[in-house]
Amino acid sequence: MNRLIITTLLLVGCTQVYACSADKGLDASIQQDDTSKKDTMKLKITIGDKTATAILYDNPTSRDFAAMLPVTVKMDDYSNTEKIFYPSRKVSVKDAPAGFDPSVGDITLYAPWGNIALFYKDFGYSSGLISIGKITSGIEAFAVKGSITAKFELVK
Repeated sequence: MNRLIITTLLLVGCTQVYACSADKGLDASIQQDDTSKKDTMKLKITIGDKTATAILYDNPTSRDFAAMLPVTVKMDDYSNTEKIFYPSRKVSVKDAPAGFDPSVGDITLYAPWGNIALFYKDFGYSSGLISIGKITSGIEAFAVKGSITAKFELVK
């Protein structure tokens, strides 16, 4: 009987130790996911006499886009939600997730069409949308009717 109680206690203890270590593993994976959007590149976007600032995340798509900069483009309004433009060449989609749920200020690549999209209004999840950065100030420069001309450049 004592042996049964001791064995049961040992099994319960091992299960708790395993559960605690599994929780730590989960926390580590959550922290890793949070750092996947580490802002390693700073971006300046000039729209007329206004300036917006942004960060580009450290992922293959962002790095490939950054390699094209500086660039001055005409950004068309799309659905009163985002400003879009088509880069001079296709941007890498290596290791990209299946989709993304953008909010105000998100800079993305819409892989199926190949356009860069900057959201000035919230939008829902879209397959093929890849997050590449975020506007940190000056989003109001994009929330205007019609097309705009914008210069994108990296800040050293």
